[in-house]
Amino acid sequence: MRYFKKLVGERIYLSPRNSEDVEIFTKWLNDFEITDYLGRSGQLTTLEGEKEYLENNSTPEATFVMVTLDGDRMIGSVSLENIDNMNRNATLGIFIGDEEFRNNGYGTEAIKLILDYGFRYLNLHNIDLWVMGFNARAIRCYEKCGFKEVGRRRKCKFVNGKYYDAVNMDILAEEFKGKYIKNKNI
Repeated sequence: MRYFKKLVGERIYLSPRNSEDVEIFTKWLNDFEITDYLGRSGQLTTLEGEKEYLENNSTPEATFVMVTLDGDRMIGSVSLENIDNMNRNATLGIFIGDEEFRNNGYGTEAIKLILDYGFRYLNLHNIDLWVMGFNARAIRCYEKCGFKEVGRRRKCKFVNGKYYDAVNMDILAEEFKGKYIKNKNI
């Protein structure tokens, strides 16, 4: 697969996501190590279903795969979804599928890149996300990127025989600090 350096960071770049990566996404989305944290373990992802999803549900403005600068290895996905241009908001979606790259700051870097892009290029004002309440690692990552908890839906996600809270977090454009995209022109 060929990847394109749209947003370049320190160790990764974000490239437009496309349907050619369907096999790796299908593998990842059938792995409990990933889907338990996404609240999707009760769903079966088929090759045909994922291909259809990738073809029909990519936001053209902000749906990316994370690729290592060293070796051009795709390690996950990050996107701004449900973009509302009138109200200038969107929802962040992210996961690192390649287990070798989890817990090493790649998710933080990808989030900072997409926030920089969302606030400074797409003119968004508010970006939110939903995270499983038991996912302390992800919550710490989001807080490090500037997100704040704004609400919680109690015991609404059923995973492995138990109910868990879903935590809603957001960040405003004026709260986002730093410049992370290395290949900007101006």
